[in-house]
Amino acid sequence: MLCVANGAMAQSVEDGLKDLYYGKYQTAKQNLEKAIAAKPTDDRAYYYLGIAELGLENKDGAAAAFTKGLTAVPNSPLLTAGMGRIDLLNGKASDAKQKFEAASTATEGRNGDVARAIADASSEIQGGDRGYALTVMETLLNNEGRKKRHQYEATAADYIELGDAYRFLGGENGGKAITAYERALELDANNAEAVMKQGLVNYNARLLQQAVTDWTKATNMDANYAPAYFELYQFYITQKKEQFSLPNAAKYLQKYVEVGDPSDKTKNEYYLAAIAFYQKDYDAAISKAKALLATANEAYKGKLTLLAADAHLQKGDSLAAKALMDERVKAVGEDKLDALDFKLLSAIYSKLKHADSATNASYETLAGTYLEKYAEADTAKDAEKYRSVAEAFKEMRNYAKTAEWYGKTLQFKDNPRAIEDHFFKGVYEYYAGQYGMADTTWTEFSVKYPEQANGYYWRGMSNFALDQQAKEGKAKEPFEKYLSMVKPEDEAKSKRFLTNVYTYMMLYYYNLDDKTNMQPFMDKLTAIDPANETVRQVKEYFESVEKAASSNTAQAAAGAGK
Repeated sequence: MLCVANGAMAQSVEDGLKDLYYGKYQTAKQNLEKAIAAKPTDDRAYYYLGIAELGLENKDGAAAAFTKGLTAVPNSPLLTAGMGRIDLLNGKASDAKQKFEAASTATEGRNGDVARAIADASSEIQGGDRGYALTVMETLLNNEGRKKRHQYEATAADYIELGDAYRFLGGENGGKAITAYERALELDANNAEAVMKQGLVNYNARLLQQAVTDWTKATNMDANYAPAYFELYQFYITQKKEQFSLPNAAKYLQKYVEVGDPSDKTKNEYYLAAIAFYQKDYDAAISKAKALLATANEAYKGKLTLLAADAHLQKGDSLAAKALMDERVKAVGEDKLDALDFKLLSAIYSKLKHADSATNASYETLAGTYLEKYAEADTAKDAEKYRSVAEAFKEMRNYAKTAEWYGKTLQFKDNPRAIEDHFFKGVYEYYAGQYGMADTTWTEFSVKYPEQANGYYWRGMSNFALDQQAKEGKAKEPFEKYLSMVKPEDEAKSKRFLTNVYTYMMLYYYNLDDKTNMQPFMDKLTAIDPANETVRQVKEYFESVEKAASSNTAQAAAGAGK
């Protein structure tokens, strides 16, 4: 009977691990609770129960599992590592590191479960030491100088964790991550997780089609491997023009639900509501989301509120969307909101309109404030995200903020659209009336891109704004450079630009009373704009001067005759 009971227990732990692999956290939780009931001193069962709770977004439940396990198995290195993970989630990096080092020392760095637990937390959680994660995995796998009976026999899971450590380190480590995942496949040829994570490496390297190929390959290797369908869904729901596709997002989310955890009803119903949203059946999305709110945990209450509020917004009912989000802010506090909350709040307030101008102005201010909070709260910072913030401020006609956020994109060295972003930074500084800043931006632009004629034009325009009467010649040099670069065949399409340049140059020489140098610009301006008002005024001035001079000459001659 004892052998049978122990066999059932072991099978339940392995069942739990298998469910975790497939992303079935609710079922994993149930199986691991059975394992604990069968053998209350198995620290692996408590640890992986905690991981299942985290998969269910229940941090308190995970901490309780680890704590209960340490009561049953005092000083367990694995559960100590689990508590270190909770410390990291709570922002206590130094406390976490102490627990990780204690767990590693207790096992001499040679226990696979413990090493993976430390490395996984250190890699994936913000504030973790990713270099330490790599060291832990390399120590585990290093058998150099060890006798055969003391050598560690690596598993596919070990090489996947090693690959994760390299992947999170980023940069040139991407190739090493791919190699580690390939080593995992050598040990387990049907390991869909390894292939799925190769897709993550390729996605991070902006090899988008290869990433989609990898994730699709993972689903073909194992049609029940839900995490790969979820990556495909995430890919197509990301609002980047080379990715975004609601039909594809809905398709892969539907597949994810079909092969996912049937016992996790809240998650499944949430995603069914999301599918209705993506299919633009907003009433169904609102109905499903509100029906789930009463029984959902805190994590899902937030998701469901966002979904229902966004559905109202898409229907054009921004007031209903605001009411839902007001309730959420009141319930959790603004300091507990995350990036998606701020993004939706910004979208809502940018759509709200009120007859009272002061109220309308406050809506616009809040839209901008929430937009910046979204960008600052989102840990996945990149040029494209900052560009989307700039474009949102452009829609709000807040050109100073538009310029500022285009400028922020330039901090990313791998920004393929840097020239475009630099250009718009200067343009919107000009539109915002920040002419001195614009002059600096365009000076830097022309140093970096000297072949771009428009850089000299906009620097000239910025200085024209600072020298509107053209008395100081601030715009003369950049405008002359611009004119030297405009080809005759481009003059027709540059008419608006040339009008501004010729006007300034004409006024500059007019102020110097240099009619010889002024006349060519007046003639060119007249040729492209015969009714130009400034030309008319200048002509009238010189005609009046000439008439007065002629009159004075005649009077002088008449006086001399007398």
